[in-house]
Amino acid sequence: MYDIVIVGGGPAGLTAALYALRANKTVLVIEKGSFGGQITYSPKVENIPGFLSLTGNEFAEKLVEQVLEQGADTECTEVTKIIDGKTKTVVTEDGEEYTAKAVIIATGAKHRMLGLPGEENFVGEGISFCAVCDGAFYENKTVAVIGGGNSALQEALLLSDLAKKVYVIQNLDYLTGEDKLSKQLEQKENVEVITGSIVEELLGDSELEGIVIKKTSSGETKSISLDGMFIAIGLLPQNESFANVLKLDERGYAASTEECLTKTEGIFVAGDCRSKKIRQVSTAAADGAVAALAACDYIKDNF
Repeated sequence: MYDIVIVGGGPAGLTAALYALRANKTVLVIEKGSFGGQITYSPKVENIPGFLSLTGNEFAEKLVEQVLEQGADTECTEVTKIIDGKTKTVVTEDGEEYTAKAVIIATGAKHRMLGLPGEENFVGEGISFCAVCDGAFYENKTVAVIGGGNSALQEALLLSDLAKKVYVIQNLDYLTGEDKLSKQLEQKENVEVITGSIVEELLGDSELEGIVIKKTSSGETKSISLDGMFIAIGLLPQNESFANVLKLDERGYAASTEECLTKTEGIFVAGDCRSKKIRQVSTAAADGAVAALAACDYIKDNF
């Protein structure tokens, strides 16, 4: 039996592990993908306290090294279920079961997709999510940014300095990002904003070659040749498997207090998977510390 099992190995989960280990708790961190979470996609990070600049991978490696040095156990697999009780049973996709006095869910969020046929096959073959990461591949080429919020507009602005042509395609009849960003885009001669339109089809075989967009008001369609497409329509929390122990809001985020408590005693939530206003690496780490200390208090009071 572990004192604490942590589901998710991003900044929230790894910080939680660090704090729990420093409190002399036995800890297992289970991560289904790569340790570090979404931050690993960032080639340059400048808003982490204590570092002028480093890559997301470097930051993730430092976190993993730190928790391993403190004595954490790790497993690379997906958690499919958590069974509540006096102790908690964490079940993985390969049938393994781990027992813990407390569980911290820190599964983060993944990029929202358009839901089109063949979309997954084009990820990395023309479809990207991070202009900072992949924008250099499209220098003097034609790209599209899908979305109209702040993230999409920021992506488009960055790409406008690299690409020959940038299309911004928004399903609503207006952009939802900040006016300041919209005005900056208006000044870019190589940016074309198309509102009231959705992407209906992806074109290409092994690599993305273009898209078909449809005007929502008229149903009129047209094809656009592209070298790349950046999807910026938000994030999806990964909490579906834990609906029995979490209260989820209308978007699927875990409802919790600022103390990272959930509806189930002994189960805590931290990071981007929980309902909160700000989702940054620093706030994820803060959540991890709060959740770990809350879990330690729970164990002290109940075991």
